[in-house]
Amino acid sequence: MTSTVQEAAPRWVARWPVRGRVLAACAVLTAVLLGFHRAVPNAVGRAGSLLESFLPWLGAVVMPLLGLALLRRSAVALVALLLPVAAWTYLFGGLLLPAPRPGARDLVVVQHNVSDENADPAGTARALADAEPDLIALEELVPGALPAYEEALGEDFPYHAVRGTVGLWSRHPLGGVRLVDIRPRGVQEDWSRGLRAVVRTPYGDVAAYVAHLPSVRVRAGGLASARRDESAGLLGEAVAAERVRTVILLGDLNGTVDDRGLAPLTSRMNVAERGFAFSFPAGLPLARIDQVMARSATVGHIRTLSATGSDHLPVVARVTLP
Repeated sequence: MTSTVQEAAPRWVARWPVRGRVLAACAVLTAVLLGFHRAVPNAVGRAGSLLESFLPWLGAVVMPLLGLALLRRSAVALVALLLPVAAWTYLFGGLLLPAPRPGARDLVVVQHNVSDENADPAGTARALADAEPDLIALEELVPGALPAYEEALGEDFPYHAVRGTVGLWSRHPLGGVRLVDIRPRGVQEDWSRGLRAVVRTPYGDVAAYVAHLPSVRVRAGGLASARRDESAGLLGEAVAAERVRTVILLGDLNGTVDDRGLAPLTSRMNVAERGFAFSFPAGLPLARIDQVMARSATVGHIRTLSATGSDHLPVVARVTLP
């Protein structure tokens, strides 16, 4: 009897380290994808950009893996799970920290794709104004709805500019308003989705850009984002050429800040330091494609507002000027 136990114990000990090895491998793979997502190639179906569009959600893989590891009593899997937890915390943990306290040199800005099918533009405008921002940037402004926005916002935001289907409303005077051409090749001439204006704030001039980049689609062959990427490159060149030191970019960029397709912008501008603010789709927000970025300024915190008549949620951010 003693001999049998002594012989069985070494076999159990030998099997114990590899119990749950599939779970451990899944944990390591998750950590690798988080930590080295830039190494995933874009050559086929823009797989890298597709992964980066939903990168924070890789953290959700940890919970079922943890449950299975506990069920299997696998120490190897439990230790391996520390890797994706550490990688996710490094990448996104800071976004969960409390928002910094408001400062004297802050601008509150709202960004919203109001949808060209919005049945209540006046109500949408009032909801955005209730956030008491200094600037409101809107996309998908259609001619039939524009008067409703102008009337609802005109009293509190006496300065505004519209170019094509994008617009900017401001509490502070605007100057230097012009169209920013971000059309990809082959797009017709009346496609106008970018504007630039100089906001005369009490703390100095700020160049504000409002943009709506082309949509992307997930298809059988992967992520179709070529036009979005090209338009992002054109917008990045415009920002790089901007002579006003401080720049704020507001827009529906149809991409997350982790998506390498927006690198022409994220490499030049600061993104939000706090908050996830998933804004699309409004019914089940999975990604923040509505962005607030800044050059020579800090985007301290970003959050969503309540749903409007749009398929996007509005986002509001606090930008600290130098």
